[in-house]
Amino acid sequence: MEVPPASPGSTPAADGLLAPATVLERCATGVEGLDSILEGGIPRGNMVLVAGSVGTGKTTLCLEFLVRGAERGERSLFLSVTEASRKLIQNLSTFEFFHTDLVENGSLTFVDLPQIYDRLGFGREELTSEEIGILLRAIRDIVRSVGARRLVLDSLTSVCYRIRRDEQIRDFMLRLGQELNEAGCTSLLVSEIGPVPGRYSLHGVEEAIVDGVILLSNARRMGDILRVLQIVKMRGTSHSHAQFVIELTPIGLLMAPHLKGGREGGT
Repeated sequence: MEVPPASPGSTPAADGLLAPATVLERCATGVEGLDSILEGGIPRGNMVLVAGSVGTGKTTLCLEFLVRGAERGERSLFLSVTEASRKLIQNLSTFEFFHTDLVENGSLTFVDLPQIYDRLGFGREELTSEEIGILLRAIRDIVRSVGARRLVLDSLTSVCYRIRRDEQIRDFMLRLGQELNEAGCTSLLVSEIGPVPGRYSLHGVEEAIVDGVILLSNARRMGDILRVLQIVKMRGTSHSHAQFVIELTPIGLLMAPHLKGGREGGT
C-alpha cells in the first residue's frame, strides 16, 4: 500500500516516530583509543572526574589532554595544587608530544593554586563559605583571562580537603561546573582514591555532581601489574564500559582491550 506523504509542517515526533538524537559537540582528548570509545571525545563543556590511586597515570592523561588541545589551537589551563608548575613542565618535557613553545606562546598555561591561596589571604586550613566563593571567582577570572577551552585541576581532592563539608563541596562543584560550562570549557578534575572498589572520590559527593568519571586502576595479570582505564559514566554520549590496558609511552598514552564489555548510553 502506498504511504501518503507527510502533511506540511509535520515532524517525525508528531508522526509518532522518534526524532534523530542530537549529537553534542566533542572535545577530542587526543588519545586515539579514548576518543574512539567516547564516539569522538568528551562532550564539550563536560566536567569529568579522573579517579585513581597513586601511580595509575592520572596526571599524565590530564597533561596529554591539555597538550593535544593546545596543539589544536584551544587554550589550555592546568591548575596545580600538589606539585609546582616548574616540576610538572620538567616532567612533561620527557614526552615527545610536548613542545615548550606551547607554554611560551600562551597556548598552555600552568597556575600554582597555593600561590592563589596566598594572594587571597587564605590562612586557615578550612575555607569559609565566603572564601569558597572568592576562590570560585578567582578560578573563573583565570579561565576568562586565559581564554581556556580546556582545564585540569590537580587535584580536586586537595581542594576538598580545605572545604570538608559535603554540602559545601556539592555547592562548590555545582557552581564550578556552571562557570566552566558557560565558558565552553571542558575540564578534568583529578580525584585521588585508595584501591577501594566502588568509590571514586574522597567524600562520595564529587562523583555524583560531575558529568563523567574515568577510572584508572592497577590490575594483576600473570604476575604483572597493568594500568587499566574504564569509563564509569559520561553524560551526553554512549560509551564502552569495558576495561582497557593503558601504557604511558614517550609518544603518549596507548590503549588496548583488557576485558570485554558492552556499550552503554550516557549516564
